[in-house]
Amino acid sequence: MTDKYEKLDETFNVESVEVEVQRNITSSKIEKIKTDSEDIRKDYEYTRGNLYSIIEKGQEAINGILELAQESEMPRAYEVAGQLIKNVADATDKLLTLQQKLKDVEDEKDLKGPTTVNNALFVGSTAELQKLLKKNTNDK
Repeated sequence: MTDKYEKLDETFNVESVEVEVQRNITSSKIEKIKTDSEDIRKDYEYTRGNLYSIIEKGQEAINGILELAQESEMPRAYEVAGQLIKNVADATDKLLTLQQKLKDVEDEKDLKGPTTVNNALFVGSTAELQKLLKKNTNDK
């Protein structure tokens, strides 16, 4: 191989240098593939935590706006308090709906379990099948 490149080295007026190549092979860690149920559970927990936080902050806001409404006796303050109460109630309903949806998903997983299908198969000629059918209808 060096003879082949000597002419190039002379042409370009460079010296040949041999390079030793080292390959570092690192083992890569195979990550566990997440299943859909893990993702659903994680999303459920995240959403549930957010809803709890929204409900708690909403209750704090309701307490503050009710104090303000009582002190100022302004109709707008009472209107805002009513809207906040409705929003907190909606968030509470969403929490229950979230639990129902998770239950539905888990029930759906259970229903997707193995099912048994029994197919009857007749092996024979059509004449034999007709004889068998006639025999069964005559017996009844």
